[in-house]
Amino acid sequence: MCNNYEPSELDRINELFRTAAEHFDYRAESYPDYAAPIVRINEHGVRDCVVANFGFVPKRRLPPGVSIDTTNARSETVGEKPTFAKFWKAGQLALIPARAVFEPNYEADPKKSTRYKIWLKDEPDFAIAGLWRAWDARADGLPPGYSFTMLTINADEHPLMRRMHAPGKEKRSIVIVPRDRWDDWLVCRDPEVARTFLSLYPAELMDTAPAPRPPRAAKQSASDLLI
Repeated sequence: MCNNYEPSELDRINELFRTAAEHFDYRAESYPDYAAPIVRINEHGVRDCVVANFGFVPKRRLPPGVSIDTTNARSETVGEKPTFAKFWKAGQLALIPARAVFEPNYEADPKKSTRYKIWLKDEPDFAIAGLWRAWDARADGLPPGYSFTMLTINADEHPLMRRMHAPGKEKRSIVIVPRDRWDDWLVCRDPEVARTFLSLYPAELMDTAPAPRPPRAAKQSASDLLI
């Protein structure tokens, strides 16, 4: 699973994805419930870049005492889980612009992880397959907005992604949508056709290296929370 990644810069998103998003703030690295940009097809049938909550159900939308992680959706069950099924079947597909993702690696010490950075060798920016939804304003003052999740697939046999996460655990990977299929993914409204996009990216086109988290990494603040 992935719950830490480096979003693309907004100017680069507008250039690559042919969007016209105006400035909005987001961190250089995104974690659960942080604001980050996604690309979707809006109600007018046009590509649109919006800022959204990383995590399909924002923590401020959960009942008191409830905690669930919805930053990722397993492709095998996305059409069945109540949290995601309605939106998957409606074809609310998104592209999540990124420069890199981060995953835990245990090769040096099976009991202690080292954060690894994963990126594409020849593409400084790429797109992760995601699912999005909208939220209405709430009576207690929570504003309307958007949220998203990253789709994941099994990666037990992938030469690079199988190196991540704890020994003995199932290996999972994000889905990287090739640039020449961005349009096809965004306009797809058939869940079975959408599944044909869910494949592992060639390992030879990817690279990875240790990237320990800075000792004074910025903590989440109220300004990071959207909805």
